Amino acid sequence: MKWRSLQESGALNDPRSLRDIFAERKDNIARFVPPDVQAIHLGTVAALKAQGLANQVLKIGTKCPEFDLPDHHGKPVSSANLLSKCVVLMFIRGRWCPFCVAQMEAMSLIAAQIEAAGAALVAVSPQNDRQAFFMHNQHRLAFPLLVDAHNNLARQFGLLYRVPEEQQALYSRTFVNLPFTNGDASWELPIPATFVLDGEGTVVFASANEDYMDRPEPLDILSAVQKCGLGNTRSDAADLL
Repeated sequence: MKWRSLQESGALNDPRSLRDIFAERKDNIARFVPPDVQAIHLGTVAALKAQGLANQVLKIGTKCPEFDLPDHHGKPVSSANLLSKCVVLMFIRGRWCPFCVAQMEAMSLIAAQIEAAGAALVAVSPQNDRQAFFMHNQHRLAFPLLVDAHNNLARQFGLLYRVPEEQQALYSRTFVNLPFTNGDASWELPIPATFVLDGEGTVVFASANEDYMDRPEPLDILSAVQKCGLGNTRSDAADLL
């Protein structure tokens, strides 16, 4: 499945907030998706919220686990190399999710600003390398898309859940074949989350939500990156004294 991109819709420099872009997609879902299907998705979100899953993720002030993951070209990307500076680490579900697509394209629009602020930007998904390549290529992402096989890194961040059987059946009927796209039969996904790590791997910004239709604004992430950069500058200056 390929979702229509901002670039393809002629909105490469779309001035709208991610909130407004999501509102448009939610409106389309409300208009065109059958109510019983909507109810299944909303029920899954409600159940995850009742579990308080987002409250269990890696907290601000804690250290990021070390990782070494292949990107969409199969090139290894390690936390050790990334953490020479601040890092924006985003966990998404996959290319089949219209909200993941919208978020990734919106982040691509500010990727140069994040880099100029002295940070690396990467996204992580459980989809296999072929699906990651397709997503990166089709949506012209300006940053690496890492492959988290079997959700090993997402599990360490406390993001993981198993898709309920009712939703599994729905996904299968609508060509969202997670065993195929992710390369395992676990039916596990991460809740969407974004972390900003300082140069020592400490979480300085964290946003996770069981509702896949609610993500942080790109400019809020950029602001966190800029604060992270200032903190690193002060630390470097102190080391010289």
